[in-house]
Amino acid sequence: MSIRIATFNCENLFRRPIVFGGGNDPIRDAVLEDFRKLVETLDHDTYTAHDKTKIIELLKKHSVDVSQEISTQTILVNEPRGQARLLKGEGRNIEVRAEVTGRSDWVGWVELVKNDLSWDAVKNTARVIAEVNADILLTVEVEDRLTLHRFNKQVLTGQFDAEPYPFNMLIDGNDIRGIDVGLFSRHPITSVRSHIFDKKDSREIFSRDCPEFEIDIDGEPLWLLGNHFKSKIGGGGDKRKLQGERVAQLYQAALERSAHVVVAGDLNDTPGSPPLGFLEATSLKDAMTHDSYEGPPGTHGKCTSPNDKIDYLMFSPELFAKVDKVEVERRGIFEFGTPFDTVTGPGDQASDHAAIVAELDL
Repeated sequence: MSIRIATFNCENLFRRPIVFGGGNDPIRDAVLEDFRKLVETLDHDTYTAHDKTKIIELLKKHSVDVSQEISTQTILVNEPRGQARLLKGEGRNIEVRAEVTGRSDWVGWVELVKNDLSWDAVKNTARVIAEVNADILLTVEVEDRLTLHRFNKQVLTGQFDAEPYPFNMLIDGNDIRGIDVGLFSRHPITSVRSHIFDKKDSREIFSRDCPEFEIDIDGEPLWLLGNHFKSKIGGGGDKRKLQGERVAQLYQAALERSAHVVVAGDLNDTPGSPPLGFLEATSLKDAMTHDSYEGPPGTHGKCTSPNDKIDYLMFSPELFAKVDKVEVERRGIFEFGTPFDTVTGPGDQASDHAAIVAELDL
């Protein structure tokens, strides 16, 4: 039986935080760092005077006022109606209410403001997925499971007449930005393990989970470990190393359940890097090292350099021995030299990541 397994960082399917769409890395990095600081400060049990000053400074910096109607804002304060508010004042003349002395005094959170992706970008994402035509597709940076379902029914099948996926799964992870790891499958998903670490780990190391999907292939289990490693934005190297070490452990444990194990996703680092070293030290084999693969070395941006390779499809030895063909679909990327004719700029590209697909004879 021939089966196609793929991974693709979709960069969201319908809606994406607007900070990711600006095309200016320093500005994006600064907003994300401020967002991280704001979330961390708002989670303090007690708000000191310094905390309150920092909260207001960060909110004003990103155009938040009490009305929250400023078109340039990138961070939103979300609060249920009818309960004590975090802020008081008018316009940008705001302050933290005196009665709000810590996290337990108000119910709410902050989130990155999202915008709808262009319809052309949505269609080009579907075009990549349709061209790849995988039986099992790991999707990275997806909003939620309902989004997977709607995209499958209304775009992939409705607009491209592609074969629909009867199974999809996504379990919300620790990433507070709504860019999770999900799965499309034409084979039954029989179980999912989502690794929730202790409080310290989940906040400081595993802000992105490693879900394990068990997929039934004609009565035989295949385990796919889906990943989105910490970005290089603001560093992240130590966290990626910890993720790499932990995923290597999870892979070894999965091998005890089945000889058919896949580790895939956006690992945000290059071959030979310390985070990848933990996985490379196991028996995992990178699909793009297969003899059948022909093409440039990268999976991101222009894809011309080994430094552009940050996406991976890795197989246990028994699975790698069954690989017949490996391809990388790059035509959804605007920077790639020969994109789809429907990709005319960064605003309508499918993603700046390529999709990797391997065909196996099981």
